[in-house]
Amino acid sequence: MLEPEKMIWTPRAWLTDPATRGWRSDVLLKINGRGEWASIESNTPREAAAARGAQCLNEALLPSPVNTHSHAFQRAFAGLSERRVGDRDDFWSWRDRMYQVALAISPEQLKSIASQLYVELLRGGYTHVCEFHYVHHDVDGSPFHHPFAMTDALIDAACEVGIGLTVLPVLYERAGFAAPALRDDQRRFATNVEFVISLQDYVNARGIANETPLNAGVAIHSLRAAKPDSIRSLAERVRGPIHIHVAEQTGEIDDCLASTGLRPVEWLAAQGLLDPRWHLVHATHVTQQEIHAVSKAGAGVVLCPTTEANLGDGLTDVAAWFDAGVASSIGSDSHVNRDWREELRLLEYGQRLQRRQRNVIAAPQQFDGSTAARAFSMAVDAGAAAAGLLCWGLRVGARADALCVNHHQAALLGVPDSHTLDALVFSSPAAPFDAVMVAGRWVLGANDDASRAGVVSGQANSIERDFAAAMRRLHRSN
Repeated sequence: MLEPEKMIWTPRAWLTDPATRGWRSDVLLKINGRGEWASIESNTPREAAAARGAQCLNEALLPSPVNTHSHAFQRAFAGLSERRVGDRDDFWSWRDRMYQVALAISPEQLKSIASQLYVELLRGGYTHVCEFHYVHHDVDGSPFHHPFAMTDALIDAACEVGIGLTVLPVLYERAGFAAPALRDDQRRFATNVEFVISLQDYVNARGIANETPLNAGVAIHSLRAAKPDSIRSLAERVRGPIHIHVAEQTGEIDDCLASTGLRPVEWLAAQGLLDPRWHLVHATHVTQQEIHAVSKAGAGVVLCPTTEANLGDGLTDVAAWFDAGVASSIGSDSHVNRDWREELRLLEYGQRLQRRQRNVIAAPQQFDGSTAARAFSMAVDAGAAAAGLLCWGLRVGARADALCVNHHQAALLGVPDSHTLDALVFSSPAAPFDAVMVAGRWVLGANDDASRAGVVSGQANSIERDFAAAMRRLHRSN
């Protein structure tokens, strides 16, 4: 159903159209009935905007990055794997413990956990999330009576909260390169090409009539978890984004070399699979030749710095990805953090620690050399393709999503306007946003401002209670 057209005015906005990219002053934005930016005018005095019926804000507006990699159920595990009981703890031992949560969670619990997560993501400045979704079946591995019950839990959570959602059903067939099938503790993940395509079709059909923005791409868990023929078949048959975990761990590199004679990204390139639909999640351990191959193919990369740090994955060469022009989006993955500013901060700090230099990601010829502005702009631009969205940001034709910057937070007090992004990313802690808009609707807003009292405001307490109850049931034995 179309909503009435409306206008908002802001003293400053970070526009994303290439012709006007960056901060602009006195910006009037018109929202059409489909929840899209219909027009954007700079240098419009506040009085003139008010006379035209615009809602006048006191805060600057930012576009919101898409969170391009999420496993919602892992929010139930955040903070619960930070102890070591043996001689060594690494990604693989973490994974075995994480599977215990995956084996226990019900659709009802997933809905409660995802609702809490999605509220937190909105508060952290994300207005759209890509769910890399692989927990599909009942606890014994058999299909639910409704085979997409776990998917519906994610969709229902997104609808309750008002966040945009891209579901990425995952192809997951085997436990490793030499394994004929999945391990028993992976039984809830089992899918084939037909299941993935049918689930993508199901989500896209729901999206047509859904008030909350909803669509679907597909995903391949990893090269070790899917057969080559299945990967090729899926790539040939689907439209929209294709995501894959790749080169996250050195052990994966070694296994891929032993099985195929090539490194994971090298194998994808050699098979002629890579194209602009592909988004390589993590891509931590890659060579310059592989980065060049990804760039040449027009594929993207999805970086998840806080999860990669939490799991001890390692550091990719962020500057090399950026300099090669590879679309580099960000995701919160396991949700040890739910704020894009933290992702961008660690993206840069990891490079500083590794190289013993500062402002590594910055390019002096772009954004006056601002590290935060370059990383933020890349994340905003790259998120659109990763989510299967044709247009994104504060630009005409894009969905009307926006963040109201809280200029009263300590991090921004006395900071020149031109350094707003620098301080948002590199000065913390802070309460960054006064309000959040998705598709032209305020979904989070200041409680004392009736015009921005978001749809989540009255539900937050019940969402938190349901989340806490789900956590108690999942972890009662611990």
